[in-house]
Amino acid sequence: MSDLQLETLPDGLLMTWYGDDFTGSAAVMEAMTFAGLPSILFFDTPTPAQLARFPGVRGLGIASTARSHSPAWMVANMPAPLAFLAALNAPFLHYKICSTLDSAPHLGSIGTAIDLALQARPSQAIPVLTAAPRMRRYQAFGHLFAGTPQGVFRLDRHPVMAQHPVTPMAESDVLRHLATQTDLPAALLDLEALANPQTAQAALEQALHTVQLLSLDTMTADTDAAAGRLIWQNRDKLRLLIGSQGLEYALIEHWQRAGLIPVASPAACAGVVAQIIAVSGSVSPITAAQIEWSAANGFGLVRLDAATLLRNPEAAEAAATQAALSLVAQGQSPLILTAAGPADPAVAAFHTALAQSQIPPETANQRIGESLGRVLDASLRASKIRRAVISGGDTSGHGARQLGLFALSALAPTIPGAALFTAHGDDAHDGLQLALKGGQMGSADYFGWIRAGGGAR
Repeated sequence: MSDLQLETLPDGLLMTWYGDDFTGSAAVMEAMTFAGLPSILFFDTPTPAQLARFPGVRGLGIASTARSHSPAWMVANMPAPLAFLAALNAPFLHYKICSTLDSAPHLGSIGTAIDLALQARPSQAIPVLTAAPRMRRYQAFGHLFAGTPQGVFRLDRHPVMAQHPVTPMAESDVLRHLATQTDLPAALLDLEALANPQTAQAALEQALHTVQLLSLDTMTADTDAAAGRLIWQNRDKLRLLIGSQGLEYALIEHWQRAGLIPVASPAACAGVVAQIIAVSGSVSPITAAQIEWSAANGFGLVRLDAATLLRNPEAAEAAATQAALSLVAQGQSPLILTAAGPADPAVAAFHTALAQSQIPPETANQRIGESLGRVLDASLRASKIRRAVISGGDTSGHGARQLGLFALSALAPTIPGAALFTAHGDDAHDGLQLALKGGQMGSADYFGWIRAGGGAR
């Protein structure tokens, strides 16, 4: 028996993480939980009483909306939760970023986050692992690729991310993108370097002399395992991690292959319900296809006019709530949306109203998410429906905070990164079944899949 086979995982927390949006933060928690490593995601730094409700977890995270905020916001709001997580003394502190690198120097700056995270958790070097092959996110020789229903595209040629309305991706080279946000010395550990454990270790030890950021390629389950092995076996030097939930997938792949954890059985479906309530602030083409499917399959669409929200949010929210409850009474599942896709005239109308209002875009996007959350809150309370969806990465963060919740735990899978959760709080929504979905995530029938209870397909 080899030394590797004799190794065991330490007791207690294996991973702590701080996420730059709610959907991505939840994706880390689901990756851990569905691999047999129970984890919990808090909305803010938890109180002792809140922590006490979840003994024995192996992963613990805090979700934020950092991706949609300025570096000044990050400096003001991130040090305290990062210090809390670092003090839990898990082997790793992970700053979770989007698997499509959503960020810019002025908004959601990963460079600013790295600086702040290093203050909380010094690390000789910082692996940067953005790809997640099981989610059709791939990195080859430093360049990031992402899958769509139409195929796999390099990030700077991706039909959604290259034209993102807030952080368009003009660069697919991960380290070139990060170089606009940080001046830390960086190097790439590419597919050739990761080809076997000896070359990978030698490449890491050479890089440690000169660089601090280490971008890691991964394309397959085998390269996931290679990256996970390298990070785990050098965890005393690599204590701070930057990346998507691909980091957890890589570590889990290594732990399973090394016999440190068993391969978990697929999680069960949560069961079919007659009705759910969904809200969407996404203008992604993928969400547009999901809205179209839903309209033909038992969902009723409700418009929440984003332009009106800038002037008179109370009236717009009241009208949307009344319309949603009318649909519930008719036996339908309401889907409350701000736009049905990027070509929806509501998008142009919102931008015109925004320009006239002189409201900062960051503030306006927050208001939209919060309004959708308040409509969802009121509709759930009045209808007694106990399953819901919030669609949109930024919308999920701002909207979920309106529900009086403080934590999520994983309940049933769908596609990786968009599971169904159990919500925890001290109010009426404690025990609510809630799914959070990024704009680029999910099959066309995603909302129906959640209504059916999720579960592996």
